[in-house]
Amino acid sequence: MAVNTPAPLVYRAGEGWSYESVGGGKWTRTRAKDQLDVAQQAFDSKNYSMGLKAARRTVRVWPLSDYAPQAQYLVGRCLEAEKKDEDAFKAYQALLEKYPKSANYEEVVKRQYEIANRYLAGQWFKLWGYIPFFPSMDKTVGMYEKLIKNGPYSEVAPNAQMNIGTAREKQSDFPQAVKAYEGAADKYHDRKQVAADALYKAAEAYLKQAKTAEYDQNVAGQAISTYTDFMTLYPADPRVAESQKKIAALRTEQARGSLIVAQFYEKKKHWDGALVYYNEVLIRDPNSKYAEEARKRIDEIKKRTVRQTAQR
Repeated sequence: MAVNTPAPLVYRAGEGWSYESVGGGKWTRTRAKDQLDVAQQAFDSKNYSMGLKAARRTVRVWPLSDYAPQAQYLVGRCLEAEKKDEDAFKAYQALLEKYPKSANYEEVVKRQYEIANRYLAGQWFKLWGYIPFFPSMDKTVGMYEKLIKNGPYSEVAPNAQMNIGTAREKQSDFPQAVKAYEGAADKYHDRKQVAADALYKAAEAYLKQAKTAEYDQNVAGQAISTYTDFMTLYPADPRVAESQKKIAALRTEQARGSLIVAQFYEKKKHWDGALVYYNEVLIRDPNSKYAEEARKRIDEIKKRTVRQTAQR
């Protein structure tokens, strides 16, 4: 009586258990080149599981061979094809660190950049490589930082540095966003468009921070200073007119902040301090509604001072 038997279950150290059919299905080889060929053929036929096993074995058994870099590259490609982006990024990182003279170095850095971009767009990281867990801008920033370190002047490095700023803005961490943008403007100053975008985005991040900093007038001042630097360095940029409007809005914001401080001093009956900040409102934005209020309060405080002097 004929009996159907399953393929044998085989265990190999470092590779784990796998089913292998008898005869031609065997995927291991005794030479690095032949093992790499198995991995490449499996990858080309979209058998990514087999390709991954064969590629990993090539790297593990023959780590110093001429075929190891291509095998490590295939590890990353198979993982990426299986939607295991974080593991793929790590595999590419291992390639760049172990085999820095790899022929497809630039392509690998670009692939890392594309993976990081997917996480920047909101893709979730996975627990144990399988379970969707959470998006993380901190881990995304870590990816960008690694690929910048891999190739600080590669084609994608300037955009990676800019995307660190974008990731920090998504966290509402505006000081770190500013730091990232200013880093891009400084490091890539010789790339005019990158430097202009970086400086403008730094000013924008300061502006967003100023809107959340009720009493911190320094932030508004830094935003004004950065917009001014942008307009000075790139006077032909189409965003100059918008920058001028935002500077005007920031001066109004500064005036509002000074008014709040002045009102605090007046409430505490610290008349001299109140006058200092009410006058500061007039200096920062003399035509605003806050300036109108400041003038009224200045007149009232002066009248109060005259009355107190007369009484004494």
